[in-house]
Amino acid sequence: MARSTTHDDPQPLYSRIASELHGELRDGTIAPGERLPGERQLAAHFGASRETVRQALDVLRRDGLVSTDRRGTHATLPGLPVGHLPSLGFPIGAQATQACAVDRATVTWETPPPEHAAALGLAPRRPTLVHRYESTAPDGYGRRTAVTSFSAVALSEVEELARYRDRADGRSSAQLRRVYDWMRRAGLTLHHRDSISGPGDAASVRVTRRVHDQYARPLEITDLVVDAQQDALVYEFTLPAVAEPDWS
Repeated sequence: MARSTTHDDPQPLYSRIASELHGELRDGTIAPGERLPGERQLAAHFGASRETVRQALDVLRRDGLVSTDRRGTHATLPGLPVGHLPSLGFPIGAQATQACAVDRATVTWETPPPEHAAALGLAPRRPTLVHRYESTAPDGYGRRTAVTSFSAVALSEVEELARYRDRADGRSSAQLRRVYDWMRRAGLTLHHRDSISGPGDAASVRVTRRVHDQYARPLEITDLVVDAQQDALVYEFTLPAVAEPDWS
């Protein structure tokens, strides 16, 4: 059994696993509020049985270091809450620090573009939450338009995002600047993949962002088109540095 001990190491295996996990919680490898891998993944990582892993998690729960609900087990070790960590701006290309002559964002409940539906694994003609953003610099240049489609996973896991379904009339303002904070608070580790291409018009540039979670489930896809009628296009973003444990 994985719980067996040796004369050289009298500490029970579940206790050693609890100590290792405690260390990763303490050093920030597993951030406050972040979901831990499932028992099966932990068992494979530590070479133990799921029962042994369960015992280790019980130790951490008794010490108030993790909590478990229907969404899984999350880190609760005191530290900076997710909302206080630097966040990647939403949507991609949003000019939050620049006063814009036009800065408009709305949401609708509609069938997304076919390429978005395919990327999100949605059935044909199945509606979802679609976010639209538009901004123009005060001088009239640098127009940016972004269209984001969210997956069924994102809407089911992120409560704050799901609430927008009833308000998705395409008219009310819907600035979802904190959507990535909401996703992280729901226990999702975010992986971004941004690609830049020319959509056939030399005067514009297209940036496509795909976001998935730690289980490789798609969360959202955004297409941003930027008016690039200037000498240089500067694309700047900040991604939170959150170390992830290697559970392979």
